[in-house]
Amino acid sequence: MERDIRLIIHRRIDIREPVMLVAWPGMGNVALGSIDYIRRQLRAIRFAEIDISAYFIPDRVIVEEGLVRFPRPPSHTFYYTKNPDLIIFEGEEQVGGKAGVKLIDTILGLAQELRVNRLYAGAAFPMPIYHTDPSLVYGVTTSPYLRDVLLRDYGVRIMDNGQISGLNGLILSYAQKRGIEACCLLATIPIYAVNVYNPKACKAIIQTLERILKIKVGFTELDLAIEEMERRMKMIEEQIRSITPREDIPKETEEEGEIPKYVLLRIERLFEEAKKDKSKAYELKRELDRWGLFKSYEDRFLDLFKREEL
Repeated sequence: MERDIRLIIHRRIDIREPVMLVAWPGMGNVALGSIDYIRRQLRAIRFAEIDISAYFIPDRVIVEEGLVRFPRPPSHTFYYTKNPDLIIFEGEEQVGGKAGVKLIDTILGLAQELRVNRLYAGAAFPMPIYHTDPSLVYGVTTSPYLRDVLLRDYGVRIMDNGQISGLNGLILSYAQKRGIEACCLLATIPIYAVNVYNPKACKAIIQTLERILKIKVGFTELDLAIEEMERRMKMIEEQIRSITPREDIPKETEEEGEIPKYVLLRIERLFEEAKKDKSKAYELKRELDRWGLFKSYEDRFLDLFKREEL
């Protein structure tokens, strides 16, 4: 008999119509960083896990003292709290394909069994901003009612269009199919730093969930992480500046060590122009190279031509 994904219950819980929070790693580790912080602050209790070892295909080996071994399958764990009644799910790694669909089905199956009344996920929203700018929270939902509530009662901006990659986005549509109202909260991060942990964006999502769920957490640990992030981001921007030809650096930014905001806005404008006129792509590429930003925008740049092929 072929093995499959398994739900393992470690303890039965008495909880009625809880809210569910779900997260996997993603850009800036915003989704998992936010939900995991709430989980630790509320001292949520582990009660179940999902075993995906039947679908786990390692893409590397672990080396310890010259000896190799297979890595363990990523963990996918459920926690709960009472007062507030919450179910918190954390996935250690993104899972794609058939395994990802089965994983989502297993999560939502348990959610239905526990009569979850609403599900919240998180994500990052890369934008042409500085690390010193505030992180703003946007939202997407599966219902017009919830969308209007987020905007009216909690000051969440609505994401008009775009896409959310990975399971943090996909689970919303699968939840909708099962009649579970779902929402994803997205916090803005600098587009040139999507691979850097962003605790400021995490804090923005957590503060929004504090208001929605009527919970309270402390931010001492997160504030220290924000200070460290600010220091690291300044170093990144200084490195970008160091590889930019000095004659190309506007005088007004020579002492700031930052990418001028007008440059980020110009890049966004060039992307819009290149969608309509592919000859603008050369100018766009030159601007990205000039500021050492091509790697951060590479997928989006190549997507201009993929769309053309379609």
